[in-house]
Amino acid sequence: MNINKLKGFALGGLLLMSTSCQDLLKEEVISNIGNDYMNTAKGFEDATKAAYSSLRTFYGTQLGLTLTEYGTDIYATGADGGYKGFHFYDNQIQPTVDYLNILWDEMYRGINTCNAVIERSAAVTGVSDATKKLRVAEVKFLRAHYYYILLQQYGPLDLRLTETLAPTKESKRNSEAEVYAQIIKDCNEAIADLENKAHSADYGRATKASAEALLAKVYLAKAYGPNKAADDFQKAADLCTNLITKYSFKLLDDFAAVHNEDNQQNAEVVFAVQYTTDQISNATNVGGEGGGGNNLHLYFGMQYDTQAGMVRDVFYGRPFKRLRPTNFLLNTVFADRVNDSRYKKSFRDTWKSNSPGTFNTSFDNSKAKVTFAAGDTTIFIPGYEMSKEERATKKYQVLVPSAYNEALFPTLQKFFDTKRSDRTEPRGSRDHFVWRLADIHLMRAEALFQLGKKAEALADVNAVRERAAWPGKKEAMRITQDQLTFDFIVDERARELAGEQTRWLDLKRWGLLVDRVKKHNPQASAVAEKHYLRPIPQTQIDRAVKGSFAQNPGY
Repeated sequence: MNINKLKGFALGGLLLMSTSCQDLLKEEVISNIGNDYMNTAKGFEDATKAAYSSLRTFYGTQLGLTLTEYGTDIYATGADGGYKGFHFYDNQIQPTVDYLNILWDEMYRGINTCNAVIERSAAVTGVSDATKKLRVAEVKFLRAHYYYILLQQYGPLDLRLTETLAPTKESKRNSEAEVYAQIIKDCNEAIADLENKAHSADYGRATKASAEALLAKVYLAKAYGPNKAADDFQKAADLCTNLITKYSFKLLDDFAAVHNEDNQQNAEVVFAVQYTTDQISNATNVGGEGGGGNNLHLYFGMQYDTQAGMVRDVFYGRPFKRLRPTNFLLNTVFADRVNDSRYKKSFRDTWKSNSPGTFNTSFDNSKAKVTFAAGDTTIFIPGYEMSKEERATKKYQVLVPSAYNEALFPTLQKFFDTKRSDRTEPRGSRDHFVWRLADIHLMRAEALFQLGKKAEALADVNAVRERAAWPGKKEAMRITQDQLTFDFIVDERARELAGEQTRWLDLKRWGLLVDRVKKHNPQASAVAEKHYLRPIPQTQIDRAVKGSFAQNPGY
């Protein structure tokens, strides 16, 4: 099986996950493929591949961004789009919001597929015991992954470990401690039986490294909560050490190369969710504007395409204007642009004319008209308040910070996809990097810092910072042990991972969501303690026995 086959067979509608009665738990799905097929070698293999497909609901989608980057200290709302309640923390966040229901259903859909593979493996014929063991380990990693996502978003939930074969209204909320215990058990069993390598020859399958990365995330999250254990930070640090020292992962020399769309299977990627140019294979159950595929390329773009000298094209992308960087992200997190290359390499600051001619200016009041030939610079974002006199000397419009608004702002360029078929195509084909080595270094730094091992934590932070340095600036990028504070680690993760579906989860883990968002994102000042959890979908509550499945407090 190669990469394209894994993508192709992971279509959620292919196996196991059919419709369910609307008046019952939607997670209670009925298999629409018989046991005989599952007992064959091909059926067993196809089922395992299908178990991966629910990852595409969360990673590389607007749904995933809504639940991981909206309403944080580093991202505020852009001009367009829905689901803005997740930016504002207002009464738009209700149990009836479809994204909450979709995520819940799709994670349980994936869990049920995993449960089916585990339970039915013993009866499968034509597959060696070694292969069965490996496939069961893969789906235990996936089941743990799905429960981790659900637990972080919703809190205590229904822990189902056997295949659901018929509709039922029986449901309960297992405790956070019980769910963590099962996630850790699944991860440890997966680690024991998965391939002992960075990546499988069938790129995209889970390996021992994938499961170690997930378990490190789990221990870090658990370490800050009410179910913490004394050794959680040490276990997280040890797992990160394994990932850093025992595999072939390495930090790329150039930060920009990490997100080069022509270099997706690079040495820094620990685990990725795969997409492809085959849009049938890319299908998800998210629906909405993205339309399937990896569509992160849509959501961070400013409205360049209505400006002088510009029209929308494939290269500069289709700008949906959903996420706008906060002043805190631009001015504090990315304050150092002399030594640190990550501002320049994270944000697009220059657009060149693809619609030549003479035009009235719009946002730059230093001149009345501009004239462009094809390929001339039309828009430049200097990142500082360039004077009107200096701007007047430029032949293009200059967008300065005082002119930023919800439509015009520095554009995150990590996810741009120039392989789309045309300028209106929303469905991207890039893989989504779930975890990469820089994240692992910063996770280990965080765990070691909490263990009081500042010198060791410093080495990890500086490894990430040195890689991000402009040529000749590595020494200037290194910080000292006295400079290493927890707030520094918090900001360093923002510098390195902005937009990569980590920030809300980070703030939640640290217990800093309310404090940080109130300080640095005025738009989201209504954030409150209840927002550490999302509302349980109303569909789940309605489909359970009345009163058996409680709503989260405050909703």
